[in-house]
Amino acid sequence: MRIAVFLLCCWTAAAANLPLALHPRNPHYFLFRGHPAVLVTSGEHYGAVLNLDFDYKLYLRTVQRDKLNLTRLFTGAYREGPGMFKINGNTLAPQPGRFLAPWPERDGKFDLASRNSEFFARLRDFIGKASKRGIVVEVNLFCPYYEDAMWDLSPLNAKNNIQGIGTVNRTEALALKDPKLTDVQDALVRSIVNELRDFDNIYYEIANEPYFAGVTKEWQHHIAETIAAAESGFPHRHLISQNIANGSKKVDDPDPLVSIFNFHYARPPVAVAENYRLNKAIGCNETGFDGTADAIYRIQGWAFLMAGGALYNNLDYSFTAGHEDGTFAVPDTQPGGGSPALRRQLGILKAFFERMPLPDMKPADDAVATAPSGAVLHVLGAPGRYYAGYLHRATINKDRKPRYQVDPASKPSQFALSLPAGQYTVEWVDSRSGTVAARQRFRHSGGRHAFESPAYSEDMAFRLTTR
Repeated sequence: MRIAVFLLCCWTAAAANLPLALHPRNPHYFLFRGHPAVLVTSGEHYGAVLNLDFDYKLYLRTVQRDKLNLTRLFTGAYREGPGMFKINGNTLAPQPGRFLAPWPERDGKFDLASRNSEFFARLRDFIGKASKRGIVVEVNLFCPYYEDAMWDLSPLNAKNNIQGIGTVNRTEALALKDPKLTDVQDALVRSIVNELRDFDNIYYEIANEPYFAGVTKEWQHHIAETIAAAESGFPHRHLISQNIANGSKKVDDPDPLVSIFNFHYARPPVAVAENYRLNKAIGCNETGFDGTADAIYRIQGWAFLMAGGALYNNLDYSFTAGHEDGTFAVPDTQPGGGSPALRRQLGILKAFFERMPLPDMKPADDAVATAPSGAVLHVLGAPGRYYAGYLHRATINKDRKPRYQVDPASKPSQFALSLPAGQYTVEWVDSRSGTVAARQRFRHSGGRHAFESPAYSEDMAFRLTTR
């Protein structure tokens, strides 16, 4: 026993010095600083580094205060202009003269043959301060140019750089069509990878939404290879993420260099079940277009993780330059929501998962002997030891906006689980406050056991443990 404890302590200490990784016992979850983890946040719109007006120190303090552990940033090859996507206070749309790119700007044009030391200093400082607060950073390297207006703003457009590189149209910019442009992209990747080599709190995403505007699978694999080659001499390597689809898609030919498969607007969370066989982390790293109500995005986060996902990021429009504490009042015209209350609720979700024996947990919806009427039930389990469940009353209506409709009526749910024999304790947890609404103990002889939840509005969680 002493030897086993000693080895476990040594392994934990060693793991604490490694970058974020897939958990070796259960690669559907993460290992971060020696502990199993899920990544949960409600983060700003990706411009924290490239927007000089954004106070990222206050932003990161806010994320930590709300007990969240993830953020996402873009690196400057893509930016937006004011008013795009009807976003008020868009952090990806800096004011004139306040855009910070990886390349220096001279006389209104970017020098793609030089590196902007100010950008890389700000990038390192952002990630260093996130590290001190236990926050993982998704470094998103590229993004397709959805419209000509986005391509017109990019430093990689030939009219915006001194070298005249990037004479292709926007649908060919991320497609290996222009060797000189690809060389600049590769050089940017290598520079970022080298700058961030010693941080343990990052992973790289190849591109945001590469299923739009002509981004090719070959280009994505090329960028993954560029990351891997740049890190080949490092003592430890970082995870690579690929954004697969909006909604869901079955990955039939996974890139072996990719460890995280991310989806956007993954409601309901069928993307998890479709890709669970990959034995990799499945994430939902962008939400929105379902109105501004907190319940919609809280339920999406709980449902995705309770389906077996490992990562959830609500795109939070309450963060703007001047409101880095996330207090901007989001108007109904925005494409999504966000609020201090929602972030606290997502912190409760993260805390709920931190109490689980994550290396032993897996989707256990097959334990549902009788489904609840008028509600959706997700179950995770370490069979015979620990079960976690989540009930919600939200449905998808493709003919209405927002698509996600939530029933606010307060009432209980009845359902039954198939359980091994044993003595159990069930705790019903309010997903908005984190408080235990009720607790019951029972002895079970094995097989079907009926449950009735306390009355709840919108959603409720429970944990079921043996004793």
